[in-house]
Amino acid sequence: MYHHASNASQWEFYCTKTIYLRKPAAELRSARTLRTFPQPVHRVNDLLAALLLGILEGLTEFLPISSTGHLLIVQHWLGRQSDLFNIVIQSGAILAIVLVFRERLIRLALGWREPANIDYVMKLGVAFLVTALVGLPVRLLGWELPETVAPVAIALIVGGVLMIAVERFVERRPPSTVVTWNVAVWVGLAQVVAGVFPGTSRSAAAIFVAMLAGLASRPAAAEFAFLVGIPTMFAASAFAVLEYAGNPAAPRENWTALAVAFSAAALTGFLVVRWLMAYVKSKRFTVFAVYRIVLGIALLLFLPNA
Repeated sequence: MYHHASNASQWEFYCTKTIYLRKPAAELRSARTLRTFPQPVHRVNDLLAALLLGILEGLTEFLPISSTGHLLIVQHWLGRQSDLFNIVIQSGAILAIVLVFRERLIRLALGWREPANIDYVMKLGVAFLVTALVGLPVRLLGWELPETVAPVAIALIVGGVLMIAVERFVERRPPSTVVTWNVAVWVGLAQVVAGVFPGTSRSAAAIFVAMLAGLASRPAAAEFAFLVGIPTMFAASAFAVLEYAGNPAAPRENWTALAVAFSAAALTGFLVVRWLMAYVKSKRFTVFAVYRIVLGIALLLFLPNA
C-alpha cells in the first residue's frame, strides 16, 4: 500500500532552499531556531510502482487472462496494495470502457425510443441486476476463495482449457449477434462466479458464457460483456469506497501515486480494449487460453506459497 515517503512518528523530511535534511522528527521539532518548511516528498519507486500497477490493470482487466493472477506476481515483490489504490485503478479501467464505447453509448442514449436500443439497454440492465442481486449477498457472506496462488492458478488453467473447448463448440453454430434474455441472465451469473473464483477473469467469464448461451459472435459477445462491465465495475468500486470510508484505520495514501496509477490504467485500458475489439473480428481467443494455462502452471511451480 502506498504511504507518503515520511513516517510522521519517526522521520520528517525538510527542505531549506537547496539543502534536504533527514532527522528524527522530535529533534527537528525542538530546534526552533532552524528555519525550515515541511515539503511533501514522493519516492521515485512509489511512483514507478504505481505506474507499473496501473499499466498492469489496464492490460489485464479486459483481456481474458485475469488481472488477479498478474497482480499476485507483482505483489510478490511490491507487497499488497491498499483497498483505495485498487479502487482507483479500477476506476481508471471504467473510464477506459466509457471512452472506447462512447459512440455506442451516445447512440443508445439518444435513440432511447427505438425498440432495438430499448431492448439492448434492458438486457444490459438485467445482466447487471442479476450480478447485483446475487453478487451482493455473496460478497457480504464472504463466499469467495482467497487470492492465493493455488486457487488462482487452478482457475487460470481450467479457464484456459474451457476457453479452447467453448470456441470449438461455438464454431459449429451459425454466427449470431442477437442478445437474448438467456444471454443476459447467464452473463450476470458469470460475473458473480468470476468474483467468487479469483483468477477466472470477469471479461473471460462474461464473453464465453455469452457465446455459450447463444451469442455466437466474438465481437458481439465482447461488446456486451464490456458494456455490462461499466455498471458492474462502477457499483463494485462504489461499494469498496463506502467500505474504505467507513474504516477509521484506513492508511494514508500517496495521492500523486494514485493519480499516476489512475491515468496509466485508463490510458492502457483504452488502448487494450480498442485493440481487442479489432482483434476478435478475425481471430480466436486461443492465444489467450494458452497463455492462461502457461501462467497458471508457472505460478504453481515458482510462487506456490505466495
